[in-house]
Amino acid sequence: MNVENCKATRPSQPLSPQNVRDLFASVDAFLFDCDGVIWKGNTLIDGVPQTLEMLRSKGKKLVFVTNNSTKSRRQYAEKFHSLGIPVCEDEIFSSSFAAAMYLKLIDFPRDKKVYVIGEEGLLEELERAGYTGLGGPDDGKKMVQLKPNSLFEHDMSVGAVVVGLDQYINYYKLHMVITCRYGTLCIRENPGCLFIATNQDAVGHMTDLQEWPGAGCMVAAICGSTQKEPIVVGKPSTFMMDFLLQKFQIDTSKMCMVGDRLDTDILFGQNAGCTTLLVLSGVTNLSTLQDPSNNIQPDYHTNKVSDILKLLE
Repeated sequence: MNVENCKATRPSQPLSPQNVRDLFASVDAFLFDCDGVIWKGNTLIDGVPQTLEMLRSKGKKLVFVTNNSTKSRRQYAEKFHSLGIPVCEDEIFSSSFAAAMYLKLIDFPRDKKVYVIGEEGLLEELERAGYTGLGGPDDGKKMVQLKPNSLFEHDMSVGAVVVGLDQYINYYKLHMVITCRYGTLCIRENPGCLFIATNQDAVGHMTDLQEWPGAGCMVAAICGSTQKEPIVVGKPSTFMMDFLLQKFQIDTSKMCMVGDRLDTDILFGQNAGCTTLLVLSGVTNLSTLQDPSNNIQPDYHTNKVSDILKLLE
């Protein structure tokens, strides 16, 4: 991804009563990241339901685009409903779904298996797409005993290794867990085995109070052990945008990407030609945005999603 090509021509504007009306009038669809924008962990960010309801009432299309692969679209819909927000599966584009759709796009052989370093969301989306997934949370509990002259057996029918956020990889301390070793062996020793990453986010809001290591940590471990770079299907790659455009038939110039991360959400929107709005309720703070070394400038920035509603009133 060439960040240099995505530089904004001017600094980001704070959202105001004046420019919010221009933004609202120019946009037919709002694309929202989830972690740090809609919620933190399992805690809803203040004012989100009322803002989303207002946008729907004004005829705006809402789409939720998340790099978090721990859940499937079905599981994300359940989470939205549990928080009091009516969202259907068709409005959710997760990186777990993107990984499965990438395999379909390239006609990945049905007789090949997919080894998952990740959670149930990835396994479910792969199964729904007709693929056989191995690994996942269960393998995260296994340990490798390294002994002299030992040979670790792995399935030679694995044709792809998909790496996403995996809390079972052992956050508390570093061990030689079976997931990393198994995935490494498949990529290094199975001819033509693909290395696919849902995303490379460094951190994420696993709880409402703290940021925890993101999928990028797991991906980096496999990069280091295989000496290969992954195919990335989540933001800022435009792969998910291609599917979104095919489904909704809305020009990207009529879309606004709302996110809390510059290097994923905002860059994703800029790469696709969307208007971009950074909210400061998640990973990125104002000092990071305004730092002279930052060359990713969203069109607008504001404290949280509900500012859209407040400024329009």
